[in-house]
Amino acid sequence: MKRIDRLILRSFIGPLVLTFVLAVFVLLMQFVWKYIDDMVGKGLDFKVIVELLLYASATFVPMALPIAVLFASIMTMGNFGEKYELVAMKAGGISVRRAMMPMAIVVLMLTGVAFYFANNVMPNAMLKYRMTLYDITRKKPAVNIRPGEYYKEIDGYVIHVGDKDRDGRTLHDVVIYDHTKGIAETNVIVARDGVMQTTPDNQYLLFTLDSGYSYSEPTSGENYQRRPFTTIGFERQVISFDISSFAFSRSGEDLFKGSYQMMNLSQLKANIAKLDSAYDQRKAEMNGNIYATMKVWQQYSNNTATAGKVDFYRMLDTIGTAQRTKAASYARNTASSIGSYIKSYGEMLQSDREYINRHEIERQRKFTLSIACLLLFLIGAPFGSIVRKGGLGLPLVASVGFFVLYYVVGMISEKAVRESALGPEGMWVSSLVMLPIGLMLTLQATTDSSFFDASSWKKFFSKPFSRKKKKC
Repeated sequence: MKRIDRLILRSFIGPLVLTFVLAVFVLLMQFVWKYIDDMVGKGLDFKVIVELLLYASATFVPMALPIAVLFASIMTMGNFGEKYELVAMKAGGISVRRAMMPMAIVVLMLTGVAFYFANNVMPNAMLKYRMTLYDITRKKPAVNIRPGEYYKEIDGYVIHVGDKDRDGRTLHDVVIYDHTKGIAETNVIVARDGVMQTTPDNQYLLFTLDSGYSYSEPTSGENYQRRPFTTIGFERQVISFDISSFAFSRSGEDLFKGSYQMMNLSQLKANIAKLDSAYDQRKAEMNGNIYATMKVWQQYSNNTATAGKVDFYRMLDTIGTAQRTKAASYARNTASSIGSYIKSYGEMLQSDREYINRHEIERQRKFTLSIACLLLFLIGAPFGSIVRKGGLGLPLVASVGFFVLYYVVGMISEKAVRESALGPEGMWVSSLVMLPIGLMLTLQATTDSSFFDASSWKKFFSKPFSRKKKKC
């Protein structure tokens, strides 16, 4: 490897790694803000939170890589141009195309890595991520009974505590409303003091109450008016609450394994073939049911096939008014029934087709996000050499602009594919939009064109005015 290649790679890999980490971090912060309410106040272990963030970060890698390649290529070539290092390379016989070659090799390797990651690593990471997130959102908040507040998280109970000691266990002026029997009976337990603790397996919450009363009054049911209001005093009473649902429990992988986002290419291909077969079968079933509903008209057509053209108006004139009304009513009901049936089955078929399209979208995305690294490099590197601006300002603005264009076009085309307005190849629309831009910029950069040079445009537009001044 030549010294110039090492210089270019050092200048490129540093911004690439930094931008990649920042892109993953920004996407991860968006995820955290979205699900912060589902994670706070549940007493989750630090290990579980770190595990969720790692799995979520892995799902952002295919999107963060193209952003990193675009920004790093613009910044690297812009720095070379701004510091006249690109001019020195040209003076030494190194063209822009040759200067881009080491970065292009790295980007090609990244394209292969991105495809391998999207096809093999990301499905497993997405499975773990969805499973962990589901378990966290399903977990109830940790038991935190505060003085002066009504605690309602335990099903069937409302607990009010007047005061709590610093140890967090000793309670004073405890009131427990028992609603486990619904509206049939009202139960209230009042105690002067108590101690709160959990069992070693964290399955039950125990209240050891001292010096209190238990009040019970039936409010409905058979002969409830004859049953008396009951008051029972106690010196000590232990009440247990089932808090097994508050514990963090792991769900099985089978719950999410069938999702298209958790499949690789071979699994997606097999599942698409299976879904297409089921779709065709349901479509044939719909057609068969419609033909069965119209069998009366088919039989009539068969019986009159040899009679030539049928004059239905003359046929209606030969029957009575009552029969004509009955026939018209039957025809309307049959048509309405068939119309409702077609509409219902049409919605089912549309839903099935959309589900198949989602598989196709996921299948094509594994390729498009990988190729995006190469396409955005073809835009970023020549653009940086043309504008000759390094640093963080212009490269950041340009990177955001190009990527927003790529992302918006991709979202529009993805929606069109999902709604069957375009075929699966519609997922490549964003790539086809960016490819001419990249080729044009590369051509402009490698041929030293002044098309994007502001000074050349300023000189071009200033010529007519300079000629007028000379004539004057």
